[in-house]
Amino acid sequence: MEEKLREYAELLVRIGVNVQKGQNLVISAPVECAHFARLCARAAYAAGCREVIMNWSDDQLTREKYLHAAEDVFDTVPAWTERFYNDYAREGAAYLAISATDPENLKGVDGDRIVRSQRSRSQALKDFNRLQMANGFPWCIASIPIPAWAERVFPGGGAAVDRLWEAIFQAVRITGDGGAVDRWHAHLRMLEERKDKLNALGLRSLHYTNSLGTDLTIRLPERHLWAAGNGVTGGGQPFVANIPTEEIFTAPLRDGVDGVVYASMPLCHDGNVIEGIRFVVKDGKIVEASARTGEATLKAAISLDEGASRFGEVALVPYDSPISNQKILYYNTLFDENASCHLAFGEAYNECVEGGADMDKEQLKALGLNDSITHVDFMVGTADLSIVGTARDGRQVPIFRDGNFAL
Repeated sequence: MEEKLREYAELLVRIGVNVQKGQNLVISAPVECAHFARLCARAAYAAGCREVIMNWSDDQLTREKYLHAAEDVFDTVPAWTERFYNDYAREGAAYLAISATDPENLKGVDGDRIVRSQRSRSQALKDFNRLQMANGFPWCIASIPIPAWAERVFPGGGAAVDRLWEAIFQAVRITGDGGAVDRWHAHLRMLEERKDKLNALGLRSLHYTNSLGTDLTIRLPERHLWAAGNGVTGGGQPFVANIPTEEIFTAPLRDGVDGVVYASMPLCHDGNVIEGIRFVVKDGKIVEASARTGEATLKAAISLDEGASRFGEVALVPYDSPISNQKILYYNTLFDENASCHLAFGEAYNECVEGGADMDKEQLKALGLNDSITHVDFMVGTADLSIVGTARDGRQVPIFRDGNFAL
């Protein structure tokens, strides 16, 4: 187990954030993940990291805060928090987030407090958020088990944490033989090949259909680019933002999405589980939103600002893929989105349009990209998903057939 943990930590440091000699690394982690966070810090120092700065969190204290803190707490952000995030982002420090939380940690919390907190943090941390979306610094999100999460994934069967560890190791290509970094180089080359095929098609739109009832047309910006899970900072430093990653993604045209779309998996968002999502979309805007459970949380999520009710990402993931084939519902978007084609409402990534890395928000909006303070992925892929592309010359191109790439 320790060999696998060290291999995983090395993977996140060398492939995830790709820490460079003399570079600072900020690690955000729950206190329950301290042992693994220390292994990541050790790997970073071995790679020449200047300093590892820890940013701890705790599910229980977070819940207590949302339940009992004074009202004004959710409308303000301490100056030290603003400086912490924005200053390290401006200097180009690497950022590793170890994401592990109870999927329903905030169940029963006043949703208005959550929304107000998100809005105030977004305003205070706008430089951090802008630079993250524009690949202004290397960043990576990864996960390890905690008991509350593991019990949700594997309820009542015993040894839930051990079972979730093995599932995660399989998903991130960890075997304990020390070869994960090489396996990830090969995996990233495969994603690059798929990305290049899609960019060569010159697509104008995508049409999604499946037996859930999804019938959605997504137009793409004229200068759109497909991207893979591996990014590059403006200074030329490669990194992988999500480990695991199986997706190829781009940005939809802000006003160019029409039809109906059904989520194929539950969405864990703001400490709540949302199931049975259905969106009706007209001219890019979500005009109807419903869910079997968690509907209030869903409607709050798409109301954070004007852009939250529009789409910022379209991502392709084959149904026949390593994570999907595990047949596990992770209740964690990092894994579930890499088991399924997905869309995201909210902010678009700058890299999804030619020259986007050097553009401001107004320039990106002029090219058709969405602007928002949020970015929330939800899963739409199924075993019978069909995606047909229309090229700029009018050709119909099968992109997905029966849930998998047809290219």
